[in-house]
Amino acid sequence: MFFKNPLVRIPFRYGLIGGVIGGIVIVVLYLMGMHPFLLPVIVDFRIAIYSLFIFLCLKELRDSYYQGELFFWQGMVGSYIFVGTAALIGAIVTLGYASWQKEFIATYIAKLQQQLTGFKKQFVESVGIDAYNAQLARLPGTSAFDLAGDYFLKSLIIGLFLAIIFSVVVRKTTKTN
Repeated sequence: MFFKNPLVRIPFRYGLIGGVIGGIVIVVLYLMGMHPFLLPVIVDFRIAIYSLFIFLCLKELRDSYYQGELFFWQGMVGSYIFVGTAALIGAIVTLGYASWQKEFIATYIAKLQQQLTGFKKQFVESVGIDAYNAQLARLPGTSAFDLAGDYFLKSLIIGLFLAIIFSVVVRKTTKTN
C-alpha cells in the first residue's frame, strides 16, 4: 500500500536508477585511476546525477500525478525518498566493491595519507594539530564500512541542498484569493 502512493513509488524508482548509476561511476572512476572518494566536492559526480534525477522525478510527479501542482513539502519528501534510495544503493555498491577489491581501500589510504602529509600546514591551520594527528592515526584502520558510510552521509548532505533548490524550482501551486 505504501508503494502505491506516487510520492513514494516514483522517487523510489528514480532512486534505484540513480543509485545504480552512482555505483557504476564509483567503479569506473576507480578503474580510470581517479579514486572517487578523493575528488574535490566541487566535481562530485553525485551533484550532476542527483540534480538530473530529482528534477525529472519532481517534474513527473507534478505533471503526471498531481495535475500540474506540486507543493514544496511534496518536493522535499519526493526528493529525499530519491536521495535516500540512491545513497543506500551507492553505499551498498561501495561496500561490496571495497570488500571485493582490497586495493580500493589501500589506494584510498595511501593517496589520502599522501595528501595529508603533503598539505600538512593547510590541514593543521584549518582543523588544528590534534584533529590532524587523530585523523592520520585513524586512517590505516579505514574499512569498507567507513567508505560506505562516508558515501551515504555525503549523499544525504548533497541531496539536502539539491532537494531544497529543486523543490522550489519545480513546485507549482494555484493561487487562491
